[in-house]
Amino acid sequence: MKKLFTLIIVALWGTNAAFADDSGTTGSCSWHYNSSTKKLTISGSGAMPDYTPYDLGDKPWKGFRDDIDSVSIDNGVTSIGDYAFAHCTRLTSVTIPNSVTSIGQGAIEGCSRLTSITIPYSVTSIGVAAFQYCDGLTSVSIGNSVTSIGDVAFSGCRRLENFVVSPQNTNYSTIDGVLFNKDKTTLISYLNAKATTYTIPNSVTSIGNFAFYECDGLTSVSIGNSVTSIGEFAFYECYGLTSVSIGNSVTSIGAFAFFACGGLTSVSIGNSVTSIGRFAFMWCHGLTSITIPNSVISIGGGAFGGCYRLTSISVEWLSPLVLDSDIFKGLDSDDTFSDDVNP
Repeated sequence: MKKLFTLIIVALWGTNAAFADDSGTTGSCSWHYNSSTKKLTISGSGAMPDYTPYDLGDKPWKGFRDDIDSVSIDNGVTSIGDYAFAHCTRLTSVTIPNSVTSIGQGAIEGCSRLTSITIPYSVTSIGVAAFQYCDGLTSVSIGNSVTSIGDVAFSGCRRLENFVVSPQNTNYSTIDGVLFNKDKTTLISYLNAKATTYTIPNSVTSIGNFAFYECDGLTSVSIGNSVTSIGEFAFYECYGLTSVSIGNSVTSIGAFAFFACGGLTSVSIGNSVTSIGRFAFMWCHGLTSITIPNSVISIGGGAFGGCYRLTSISVEWLSPLVLDSDIFKGLDSDDTFSDDVNP
């Protein structure tokens, strides 16, 4: 009988332990995880602390990271810390109260089951990579107080179809769901799930850094004569991009602008371009020909490095340029362009 009684106690203890709630403090805030509802609640007042990237595991709820279905942040919390909920792979919903004013770097990065997010009017800043690689995210609503959106904040969100920006926001706007600055002169973020071909609107003068970052469904883009600059990493790893037309008003192509766009076979650079940034076309494996106009006075190191199918390089310089020796790094000059370069 005593042995049976002991077994019953152990069994009951095990059942309760399986559904035990866990809680604690983090900075000036408190946290509570309910294992039966799989909900993490952050409460208190003031800012959450910043955390290191997920694999370093300094978040107090790290043991539940792969189980959390929802996050609820109570009113009074003023910021979501860096990497706070990064790579919570089961996370489907995040409730952000009107007391939150900032969302930190990588705060909700890699939450692949999250399908939508509403950013309240109180939020003024969204950090670098805040929602990067949230593959399930289809729609993002941005309130009227947001003044700053960090680089690659929504990059790698492969199902993202739409940005919705409050008409009262004085810094951002949209055209057909694509994110621009308020006066629509800078294209900030394209959508991975948008059409495969895209024509830059005539109002745009600048394609922002990371604007088409990892939009691997994009196959063709037309850059009109209104555009004067293509930002750094603008088309980084757009693997499907096969055609790009660069207008005659573009004066600069930023570093890494077309890095690893392996589908590109040829590029015609407009006759107003004066600088091509470092690694701008590096690892464009499909690139077979390139025409560089006489307007170009600067080409960064490794600009065409690793373009091992490049067989025709046409240059129109009226006088020789001093160039870095590694511009065509990885190419065999004897085989690749011995008679095709026209100085």
